[in-house]
Amino acid sequence: MNQIEIIKNLPYTTPFLFVDELTEISENGVTGNYTFNESAFFYEGHFKGNPITPGVILTETMAQIGVVCLGIYLLKDEILSEEKKLQIALTSNQVDFYLPVLPNEKVTVISEKEFFRFNKLKCKVKMVNEKNELVCRGTISGMIKG
Repeated sequence: MNQIEIIKNLPYTTPFLFVDELTEISENGVTGNYTFNESAFFYEGHFKGNPITPGVILTETMAQIGVVCLGIYLLKDEILSEEKKLQIALTSNQVDFYLPVLPNEKVTVISEKEFFRFNKLKCKVKMVNEKNELVCRGTISGMIKG
């Protein structure tokens, strides 16, 4: 399964799709990026006159690239053979934030699989900006069923 097929199988669409491309993927992890468009719905009210990407959106971006895309890759045989709709649930996350992400900023998410058992995927995930500065990092777990 290539990056285009993985993104096509994501259960999200605009305005809640936060994956532009995947640059690396293997059984052990994934790297991908997303650029936050200045016209995104959440900038209008967060914050008045000083738009900053909300932490919950950064966490969602890390989860979509770092857990869901990797989960689709790991379950590719099941997904492709049965063509089922994915059922996804976030089970836990712990994220520390270090730098703000501004409108039109491109970020890269790097995820490393800690374990994948009984359809539960747990990953160490970090996000860096275009200067390769650490924006946030943490651990995200989810259940993925094809």
